Amino acid sequence: MDSHLLKTKSIEQLVGDVERGGKALRRTLTAMDLTLLGIGAIIGTGIFVLTGTAAANQAGPAITVSYLVAGLACAFAALCYAEFAAMIPIAGSAYTYAYATLGEIFAWMIGWDLILEYAVGSMTVAIGWSGYFQRILAGFGLDLPVWMTAAPAAAPGAVVNLPAVIIVLLIMILLVVGIRESARFNAVMVAIKVVAVLFFLATGVWYVRPENWTPFMPYAWSGVMTGAAVVFFAYIGFDAISTTAEEARNPRRDLPIGIIASLVICTVLYVAVAAVLSGIIPVVEFRDNAQFLNAPVAYALAVTDLDWAAGLVSAGAVAGITSVLLVMLMSQPRIFFSMSRDGLLPPGVSKVHPRFQTPYITTIITCVIVAITAGLVPIQVVGEMTSIGTLFAFVVVCTAVVVLRVTRPDAHRPFRVPGGAVIPVLGVLSCLYLMVSLSVMTWVRLLVWLDIGMFIYWFYGRTHSPLADPREAATRSSLESLGDRLTVAGYVLLFNGAAIVVLALLTEWGVTSEALARWSELDALTSRVGMEVTPQLADRLGLGIIGLGFGVTIAGLGIARVGSGRMF
Repeated sequence: MDSHLLKTKSIEQLVGDVERGGKALRRTLTAMDLTLLGIGAIIGTGIFVLTGTAAANQAGPAITVSYLVAGLACAFAALCYAEFAAMIPIAGSAYTYAYATLGEIFAWMIGWDLILEYAVGSMTVAIGWSGYFQRILAGFGLDLPVWMTAAPAAAPGAVVNLPAVIIVLLIMILLVVGIRESARFNAVMVAIKVVAVLFFLATGVWYVRPENWTPFMPYAWSGVMTGAAVVFFAYIGFDAISTTAEEARNPRRDLPIGIIASLVICTVLYVAVAAVLSGIIPVVEFRDNAQFLNAPVAYALAVTDLDWAAGLVSAGAVAGITSVLLVMLMSQPRIFFSMSRDGLLPPGVSKVHPRFQTPYITTIITCVIVAITAGLVPIQVVGEMTSIGTLFAFVVVCTAVVVLRVTRPDAHRPFRVPGGAVIPVLGVLSCLYLMVSLSVMTWVRLLVWLDIGMFIYWFYGRTHSPLADPREAATRSSLESLGDRLTVAGYVLLFNGAAIVVLALLTEWGVTSEALARWSELDALTSRVGMEVTPQLADRLGLGIIGLGFGVTIAGLGIARVGSGRMF
């Protein structure tokens, strides 16, 4: 087995590679810029779209509690991100932090996961932007032709969601031109949407009816937790600040400020909006109302005959969602860029524009893929994927803080998470709890994505890694290589089987219900090939996969040992 799979890069090596590599980015962002980027990324689709969906279908009026739970989990993770961002001011975010603590293979997997998080998140936001934009046009009596309003499966006669495609491509141009220009545009968008949120609160509070908050938890506590897992998407953004570390003027001081300040401000606004929205209308009664689910804040004002106010909020929502899309499309290429600069992806994609000093190749690749997918895929398919990808990243970062405290207690920490290991451990536990509250189908998609990532790493990233030892590869026999491949395949089977068993047992033991885990979604998919899926059958299937994984792993280790000439 390659000895470099679990090798780490020291903090000094990571920083030195950037300084000596000739692929540095321009440092122009201040603490205020970073805070506004965080607010720009956080306040958007979540507050203007997901609040209504989660309140109606998962939490009811207790959506306020869901936001507090999700915010608390984010606070634990945010403090861990702040410690790392100050220590390692490099664009790779959680990918770079894992490289410094857990080893290359874990860094690859979290980097691959972040690609999913930001790309799928961008698709979701672009589709949401299109919905609000079309609502504004309709307010002026302008209706777009049906063929260009939605994805093919989303509405009869629809061919492509053209507004979603266009907004992504326009932002791509802005991001290629420069980070300073992007930050200025974001600041304007943030100002507009914060004003819109405050306007909704000031206007809507007079129409709150306390009886609409009863019953407070119509879906019980499990519904509140599922709601927290869903609205967790609304908090995605503070972690994006860490991807701009190489473009901050004073990253060791300003990154912690930007991360923590943006999260606190947005949590207060989220809870306030959720309380007013659920007080204006009985949210559970509107769970089948498409207009409410697509634009709940504007809809709540419209039902109180404040159509003019609904129009203003919709305009603010468009500005807000635009800034979210901007920051997400800014973040994903920088993860891509860092992985390429480290040799785990082709080096050509980490080129820096000679004039603008931006990672323009990765930006163009990302935006083109996001534009095409957002134009052709319905929002329901991509929504929950972003939450589980982010939660997985948070678990890794919180774990990595504890690991680095043990392995490098002497390292300089400009910002240190208080309370020792307590907050990182609470971050891991809270994020894992939210992860298991998501649907089984979401987990299946994540597992498939991670399996694809492992395949790419094994056949490209592993062989091109700067940590790989050419002499080791040259002396490895073909039989030993076969054994190594089987061993890795066995580990992948063990991981997938264990995940399936845990998800099945959680439903069987009553921790998650069928209504929340939604095994029926997976059953509907597998039934097309004549295969039935229930928690009980999945339990047995997972145990079978674990058994197969053990067998393949043992066989692989044995073959590798024989191939290396080490019989005993």
